[in-house]
Amino acid sequence: MFTGIIEEIGIIRNIVKGSRSIKLTITAKKVLENTNLGDSIAVNGVCLTVTALGKDGFTADVMPESMSKTNMGRLKPGDRVNLERALTLSSRLGGHIVSGHIDGVGDIINMEKDDNAVRVTLTSVPKVMKYIVSEGSVTLDGVSLTVAHLGDNDFTVSLIPHTAQVTTLLDKKVGDKLNIENDVVGKYVERLLSFSDKDKAVEKNSAISLNFLRENGF
Repeated sequence: MFTGIIEEIGIIRNIVKGSRSIKLTITAKKVLENTNLGDSIAVNGVCLTVTALGKDGFTADVMPESMSKTNMGRLKPGDRVNLERALTLSSRLGGHIVSGHIDGVGDIINMEKDDNAVRVTLTSVPKVMKYIVSEGSVTLDGVSLTVAHLGDNDFTVSLIPHTAQVTTLLDKKVGDKLNIENDVVGKYVERLLSFSDKDKAVEKNSAISLNFLRENGF
């Protein structure tokens, strides 16, 4: 699990391409601290497993499933990427709960200055858009953000100067694709509410029921 608070910007040093996968070697420093082989590091929001460690970087594999759902196939040597180590029990949850499992990509359709902030508007497919909530949380390329505006087919986030400085989001331009991870809470609530009448017998054995969810505002 992650928080969407970026710890460091890494640099893609090398990419080895398979038929439907890639192996990334990334130059980094901070995220290597107390990191061991097999640990998880989110790269642009994608949870990857460290397969090799060096003094100034690490290597990780990107499997076909991740390639099909993310923008990882667009990376090239020299690109900057957002990095975050997995949570520990002593970590502060400064952003929101992020799994590192990408739901899809969004296309940037507008970027504009708004005083000291930058507003970024994206559009995505319906299966991603249905979980976007006004004033709710969303993760873009691994960055925890708040939805500032929600339209029928698009949504907008606002980047404060600090976020713009410590992430790669302002490296992007209109037409670029960002990895999107929806807030995990909405997906679990939808699953629970999707129970049909024939499943209500199962519900009776659970402390969480449809009535419980409705009574508590879900």
